[in-house]
Amino acid sequence: MSVQKHIELGKSLHPRLIQFFKRYPPPALFSTPPTAPQTPATANPPTPIEANAPPAVEPIATENGDSVAELGYHNPFQPRKNHRTGKWLGPVYGLRKQAELVKLAEKYGVVDLLPYTVKKPEEKEKRRIEGGLRVRGTGVGMKVKGKIWERTLNARLEQRRRAMEYMPVLIERWKATGHGRGWNQWPSGRKGKK
Repeated sequence: MSVQKHIELGKSLHPRLIQFFKRYPPPALFSTPPTAPQTPATANPPTPIEANAPPAVEPIATENGDSVAELGYHNPFQPRKNHRTGKWLGPVYGLRKQAELVKLAEKYGVVDLLPYTVKKPEEKEKRRIEGGLRVRGTGVGMKVKGKIWERTLNARLEQRRRAMEYMPVLIERWKATGHGRGWNQWPSGRKGKK
C-alpha cells in the first residue's frame, strides 16, 4: 500500500480510532518496528546498586507474541506489572472501551491493526469453540439432568421390551387357566381377582 493510500485511509477513520492510532501506532504500518523510548545517557556512570536494579517494567510477551520491543509500547488492552514496586497496573482501556474500539475498527476494516485483545472477533470465536455452549451438561462427556420422566425413560422402555418378549408365554398361561378365572399372574403372593 502506498503512503497516499494510508493517508486517505487515515482521514476516513473515526476520530476515536485516529486518536487511538496516534497514541498507539500499529507496527504493521512501519517497515521497522518502533523502539521503546530510551533515556539519554548521563555523564555520571550508574552506581552498582542502580546497575543491578530491575527495569521499571519488564517486556512481557502477549498471547499473540506482541511484546514491548515489537510494539514500541505496552499493550493498552492488557494489564502489566511494575517490577520495581511489584504492583499491577490495569489496562489503559477497559473491556467495554476495548469492545467499542474493536467494533469501530471492524466497521472501517482496520481491526488487524489493533493490538491483541480478547474482544477481537477471531479471539471470541476461538473461545466459543473451546468452551462450547454455556449450558450445563452440553460439554464433552457431560449429561443434562433433565426431567424425571426423561431420566427414567430408558429403564421403562427396557421394561416394556422385556414384557413384550414374555407376552406369548403370558398369553398361553392365561388361556390354560380358564381365561383368567383363579389365575394368579404374580406368583410372589399377590392375589388375583376372585
